[in-house]
Amino acid sequence: MDTRPNYRQSLAELQRYLMKMGNEVEQQIQQAVQSLTDLDERKAKETVSRDDSIDDMMMRIEERCLRLIALQQPMATDLRIIGMTLKIAIDLERIADHAVDIAKVTLRLSGEKLVKPLVDIPRMAEAAMGMVKDSLLAFTERDIQRAAALAEQDDVVDHIYSSMLQEITGMLGKEPSSNRQWIHLLLVANYLERVADHATNIGEGVIYLVTGKRKDLNL
Repeated sequence: MDTRPNYRQSLAELQRYLMKMGNEVEQQIQQAVQSLTDLDERKAKETVSRDDSIDDMMMRIEERCLRLIALQQPMATDLRIIGMTLKIAIDLERIADHAVDIAKVTLRLSGEKLVKPLVDIPRMAEAAMGMVKDSLLAFTERDIQRAAALAEQDDVVDHIYSSMLQEITGMLGKEPSSNRQWIHLLLVANYLERVADHATNIGEGVIYLVTGKRKDLNL
């Protein structure tokens, strides 16, 4: 019989709130990339303004984690779960920061015409956010197979990034007036590559949480 039902309920609510934060961050990345694809200044500004909400969610999770530790004195597995929840929240907040970075690129390019229709960046964003989804599912389900599979998904993101890097470095200098925009697009690709890295960080944490062993998924 569970002698601390309120504690168990609080732990479950904490993880549900983390998933809510993950959903908000996913929407923020999608909106940021869409703002860039359409050069939509309104969507870019909305993305930037949503960041305060994400920061607030991160602080709420931190407060809940610290309260559980202080009042319930969790042991062993529960303590690792709470610590992992806080670590994931930090990763999600940093992903949200990258959404803001992308939105700011949109604002810098406002009024211009894109040097080419964006194909690789939306593909990269979809792959990276798919990794974030899977990393969060791996955490909630304690699924180490799903977590380990993030390594292969990260390879996909890295391949797209490498292709973009090769293309853009080849274009620089051909039309000097376009150099600034090419560099901004490469920055966006770099932000998305970092999003994928945060997802692998979460996956590594899940593997450690379940097995007690550390595994590097970002080789």
